[in-house]
Amino acid sequence: MAKDPSRRTFVKSSLLGGTALAFPFLRASRVGAEPSPLNRLNIACIGVGGRGKTAVRSVAGENLVAFADVDDERASESYANHPGVPRYRDYRRLLDRHAGEIDAITISTPDHMHFPIALAALELGKHVFVEKPLTHTIAEARRLAELAKAKKVATQMGNQGHANEGPRLLKEWYDAGVLGQVREVHSWTDRPIWPQGVGAPDHSKAIPVVPAALDWDLWLGVAASRPYDPAYAPFNWRGYWDFGTGALGDMGCHIMDGAYWALGLDLPAKVTAIAGRFTTESAPTASVVVYEFPAREGRPALKWTWYDGGLKPPQPEGWEHGRTLPGNGTLVIGERATVLAPVYYDSLRIVPERRMQEIAPTLPPKTIPRIVGGHFAEWLAACKGGAPAGSNFEYAARLTEVCLLSNVAVRAGRPIRWDASGMRVVNDAEASRFVTRTYRPGFGV
Repeated sequence: MAKDPSRRTFVKSSLLGGTALAFPFLRASRVGAEPSPLNRLNIACIGVGGRGKTAVRSVAGENLVAFADVDDERASESYANHPGVPRYRDYRRLLDRHAGEIDAITISTPDHMHFPIALAALELGKHVFVEKPLTHTIAEARRLAELAKAKKVATQMGNQGHANEGPRLLKEWYDAGVLGQVREVHSWTDRPIWPQGVGAPDHSKAIPVVPAALDWDLWLGVAASRPYDPAYAPFNWRGYWDFGTGALGDMGCHIMDGAYWALGLDLPAKVTAIAGRFTTESAPTASVVVYEFPAREGRPALKWTWYDGGLKPPQPEGWEHGRTLPGNGTLVIGERATVLAPVYYDSLRIVPERRMQEIAPTLPPKTIPRIVGGHFAEWLAACKGGAPAGSNFEYAARLTEVCLLSNVAVRAGRPIRWDASGMRVVNDAEASRFVTRTYRPGFGV
């Protein structure tokens, strides 16, 4: 395996500057790689263990150029299945050596590393797939959307439900007036299924030994340096502000997606959060978040309430006795009908069930094109010149911003009024610091 390069070869650039100065050693690389045989894309996968295994399997029909992962053990399945693919621990070394060969890049890392890797890929003019949430902060999401548009590349966020049947059905029903006006939506999740509301690990008695298979410094990436602890990696990072985005950041891009898209929403004007225990280190044990979306173009103002930590909304009117709400889902409450959607919108039901039976004969025809093969197939087709993927960065950045505004409100400790055009909290200047973050030098941000 190649030796990791010194960070001194990488020059820091500003968060919003987004110029090639972030990675000067790549500036001369070819943006347009030679096409591979049979119209296959040349793809690099960054993060190939955990969720990254799905990315590798999903693009395996293309030409795999290189892998990068900081944990050899978690990446072992992908390595074993593709023994001839060059592998690196440091994604920067991969880009340095293979930029001229790559058409597209998948990114399946913890949340805090989505932005620096995607930024580097976009600066090189590569098509990019990033797991959800798109970024760790709102400012990062805005920057990636702007850069993807400027570079005219194919992008996709990994909220796979967006390619499912449910969002299209919901939009067709809503546009046809089946639901009537919608003023109220509820979404909920059974997350967190990892520790939240906790402090930093206590190393006063012992410092855990870093596993030999893991490059801890590279795993930390842009986050501040600290001793290794299994409390962070490989999974529980989701509950820590420095690495993850809590329960809503993890699941909101799935559970809120279909209704957010079908209802044609933009950004809320006000966000109020009621949170359980949380710390300066870690997201809350549970929360209820209320988003207030303003009225627009003949559609009324809408209030969207989110619940996590095992909390759920009240059962809708007419709900069948003995029937329970699923562990994750969304209720879209219209003046004429209420729709229940599961986490990935792979099916929809009007509730209660008797109402579904009444309305079923009059449901509108399917008019929105369906996606064949799922969200990876949709992105690969876009990379080859097809229609833009549904959860491209222009859309994904807005959805991610909605989800991340919850964490701004939680950490502010008060309702926040959001100035979307200025990307700031207008009633609490101090809370605007949660819109961005500081970065450890050496990663091009």
